[in-house]
Amino acid sequence: MRKLTTLLKPLLLFVALLSPVAASAHAILVKSQPAKDEEVVEAPKQVDLWFNDPVRSEYKALAVIDSEGKRVDNRDVEQDLLDGSHIHATVEALPPGTYTIRYRVVSQDTHIVTGKFQFTVKP
Repeated sequence: MRKLTTLLKPLLLFVALLSPVAASAHAILVKSQPAKDEEVVEAPKQVDLWFNDPVRSEYKALAVIDSEGKRVDNRDVEQDLLDGSHIHATVEALPPGTYTIRYRVVSQDTHIVTGKFQFTVKP
């Protein structure tokens, strides 16, 4: 029995060293509606962002800003109850123009992730 234990310990250590370890990573924006640099004919009523991983529910922010620097979202950012990687906010009736979407979320690993991109509402 002692000989078996002597053989098993190195084998178990070797297997443990080769096993994948879960790594924490920052959330990455993978999809949005409207999409980055998209030109839409019909103005959206809501802006949606999806990340590669669920984000924390606290400290999330999403803003839509017009070309004059005025905020045009309704300041009602929410996280989807069933999909923690999805946040969204409603917007005012948007006239034609270029808009900037700015976001800030906290990854599960507690790192703050920020970004911005634009889309255009065509006349």
